[in-house]
Amino acid sequence: MPDSTTLRPSQKDVLFPVQRLQAYGKGLPVDRLPCVPIVGNTAARVLGVSVSSLRNNGKILADAHIAAYRRFGYDNIRVFTDLYTIAEGMGAQIRVPEDETAFLGESAIQSISGIASLRPVNPYRDGVLPEHIEAIKRVVQEVGSEVPVTAALTGPFTNASFLIGAVNLSRLVLKDPASVHHLCQLSLDSALAFAEAIFEAGGTPSLTDAMSSSSVISPKQFEEFSYPYLKVLADYIHAKGKTVTLHICGKTSPIWDKMADTGADCLSIDNDANLLDAKNKIGHRIRLMGNVHPSAIMLQGTHQEIRREVYKCVAAAYDNPKGFVVASGCSLPTETPLENIDAMLDAVREIGYPVSAELKEEIANNPLQ
Repeated sequence: MPDSTTLRPSQKDVLFPVQRLQAYGKGLPVDRLPCVPIVGNTAARVLGVSVSSLRNNGKILADAHIAAYRRFGYDNIRVFTDLYTIAEGMGAQIRVPEDETAFLGESAIQSISGIASLRPVNPYRDGVLPEHIEAIKRVVQEVGSEVPVTAALTGPFTNASFLIGAVNLSRLVLKDPASVHHLCQLSLDSALAFAEAIFEAGGTPSLTDAMSSSSVISPKQFEEFSYPYLKVLADYIHAKGKTVTLHICGKTSPIWDKMADTGADCLSIDNDANLLDAKNKIGHRIRLMGNVHPSAIMLQGTHQEIRREVYKCVAAAYDNPKGFVVASGCSLPTETPLENIDAMLDAVREIGYPVSAELKEEIANNPLQ
């Protein structure tokens, strides 16, 4: 553990992230709120390599995330390139442009007749998963004493959509729910296998489930097809003595209570949702994380606009009963200017913590709606 008097390499922070998060969790004063600009493939820009080189090379992937952490000093490293790594290991065809984020080329199967051919992944053998495990090990060895190291774990319902295609899955939800559950169970078995490998590498899984958004499926469908599998994953992570962060993209307010029911300790709130509403509805149950717009603000905004948005987020949720992490609403676009990420961290440092009496007065006089 780093000595508490040691400055971060950037010389901008007094505490290392692990110290900050431990103290903050105990209600003790800290130098600033935790801050997590969700850096994915932007890490390639920090290291000066192509995006495609991250995905299938554990050393380069690790080096990029270590370099990004050291460049910015944020409070969590999330080893991540795209959501398709598990589905690829199960047979999905992934297209990997030279210098852009990978995307789904062809689902693993085209109809329910192919379900019998699917098998859960072996994360030490299938697809790029072995390289990602290697990356996690390298990051933990290099900076794991300073900063929490997590790895994105795609939720079972989202992974199911990659196995059979989103359009097919949406039809099956209505016409053949048993097949949907079969796909979700196979995806859960794969997720559990990968989660175990993440733990063995020294990291912690972080749950992300884009297709479970209320922008895609109804709250009732979430309760049937997504919630039970997320709860199993959350229970598994807790059994390992670790906390659970859950991110679902887009509109989520109709399912906030069920998201909290999974047992997640922290909800990552997308920029499509209202942070103040989240605090008022579920802040007594769960820590919140969010939700500076990754594109309109972090990619395209000026430093002053970034500062203003960080202040707005802090004003909305700094007093959340279960705590608050300043973060981007979703993963940052690859081309996010590095100086904009600096601006986000610098705004959080400027605010400090506990929040000053002056800022509290400003918030009281100008409540954010």
